[in-house]
This record gives sequence, structure tokens and C-alpha cells, in this order.
Amino acid sequence: MVKPASHVSALPAELRPRERLRRHGAGALSSAELLALVLGTGTARASALDVATALMRRFGSLGRLSRASVQEVCAVPGIGEAKAQRLLAAIEVGRRLLEPGPRRPVIRTAADAAAAVGASMGGLDREHFRAILLNTKHEVLDIVNVSVGGLASAPVHPREVFTEAVRRCAAAVIVVHNHPSGDAQPSSDDVMITEQLRAAGRLIGIEVLDHLIIGDGTFTSLRDRRLGFV
Repeated sequence: MVKPASHVSALPAELRPRERLRRHGAGALSSAELLALVLGTGTARASALDVATALMRRFGSLGRLSRASVQEVCAVPGIGEAKAQRLLAAIEVGRRLLEPGPRRPVIRTAADAAAAVGASMGGLDREHFRAILLNTKHEVLDIVNVSVGGLASAPVHPREVFTEAVRRCAAAVIVVHNHPSGDAQPSSDDVMITEQLRAAGRLIGIEVLDHLIIGDGTFTSLRDRRLGFV
């Protein structure tokens, strides 16, 4: 079967939208080419690129297209209701990406850090070790579980603490663990692991800002107590 000259596959490979996106990225494509990829198919007489070009001629810009109704988009030859809905949905996704996301909590004090995790760690019956990942503004990127132990301890290795911090490009971390007994007093092992984690953090450029111990309705900051933060 001979394909009409307007068919996208009749174009040289370097001019086809999919091939151009593969080689140069989405940013190199025109608005009509991007719309053609969203449309996916054209008609028996017009390629998806032809239909997309007609759309841009009709509306003039993506901004005006985004404000059009489904019925107005369907008025362009080659656009049915399903394609019109898909186009407008894709444009709306792009618009929402530009909206500011929810404000991240900022950790300024040990009390801020304790508040971020205390409610979820205060009543646990086993020892959990977690890391609060922070960006350069000390905004919380995430709170990750590092390990879960028994009644008296949770095994911790620096590799496990910093793996997710490195992946998320964290600038600093605050490590936290709970004492199921409810007593938030640090042990000698707590001080030792703090020193080890700070040393490992210095090597990879991620500062350990504090180590908190969560007890029954209370917490202890090892930094405030100058334990492991000499």
C-alpha cells in the first residue's frame, strides 16, 4: 500500500517528531510537533503533524488552545472528542507542573526535628532508626527509615544512613531513633554511632546536624548535650 505524501512516515527520519525527540529531546520540538505526539494519529488524508499544525493555525498559541473548550477543539478537522480531551488534559498537566508545590517544613531547632518525627516514633515497641534529609535551606526533603531493631537496639551502618541522602542530593541529615523504654537518655553506643556517622558524612560532604533520641513524650538532642559533637 502506497502511503500518502502527508503521512509522517513519508518524511525523512530526521524530520519526524518521534525521531527528533529521541535525538534532541522534547525541548527541541515545536509546539505543533509536541501536539502531534500527543495526538498520536492523524486521518486518512492528513498526518498527526498536519492536524497539529492546523490546530496551531486555528488557535495561534498553546495558551489559547488551553482555554478552548472540547467543542472548539473538535471543530478542527481530524480532531474527535477523545483526541480533544487528551490534548486538553496534557496541556493541563503541564500547567499544574508550574504551580508551586506544598511548602516544605524547615528544621531550625532540635524541637523542630523532634516534632517532625515524634508523633510517629513515640509509642513504638521496637527501636527504629530514621534519617531526616534536608536541603541547603534545611527544608525537609524526606524522612526515611534506616533500620528496625529489637527492644534495646537497632543495627545501623553509615552506608544505610547515607544511601538515600546521596540519591536525593541532601545537603545535611538529622538522625533519629527511639528508645522503647521511654527513657530518652543517650547510651555510650548512641554517642559512638553519632561520631561514626559524622565522620562518614564529612567524607561525602553531607553534614550530620544532630542525633535525636525519642522517649515517652520527650527527646534528647546529642548536639545540645555536646555528645558526639565535640
